[in-house]
Amino acid sequence: MDDHRWPPGAKVFRYKLDFYYQQALFYLVTLVLYAGVRGSLTFERLPSVLQDPILYIIAFFVAGSFVVLTLNRMRDRKLIVTDEKVIFHHRFHEREIPLAAIEWLHIGRERRVQTAGRSQVIVFKVAERRRLFRIRVGRYEREKELVREMQSIAQRVPKGKRFSFGGA
Repeated sequence: MDDHRWPPGAKVFRYKLDFYYQQALFYLVTLVLYAGVRGSLTFERLPSVLQDPILYIIAFFVAGSFVVLTLNRMRDRKLIVTDEKVIFHHRFHEREIPLAAIEWLHIGRERRVQTAGRSQVIVFKVAERRRLFRIRVGRYEREKELVREMQSIAQRVPKGKRFSFGGA
């Protein structure tokens, strides 16, 4: 599973695409069911199947969901954790954050955002950068292993102050 480009011992966590597959499948099933039901029923007041705007709207959502799925597959997002750095990687760009540059790190929960049934989030501040880095654990494969890796990193960097993400 580890790519040959990463240093030995690097942990590679792939971005989950489950949601995109489910969304595309849901819209496709909706289109098939609607077209099947709509094609078998004839009403004088309704437009013909080929002129039905609802059919075109559902087809637009099907096409859009497959485009988004394809783009996310092509992007090939990964989170790589090594002993010296955290790497945010995708096909077109890579951002390396050395552990020495992390001012503080906090592992907690988000109240408003729940991804893949998990609300755990890892937030860290990097020196000379205003915005925080936020890793939503539920968006990556092997969530428990990712949390363990980040907890081991948290032992080596300062802890962030306790705060709540997303409000009450």
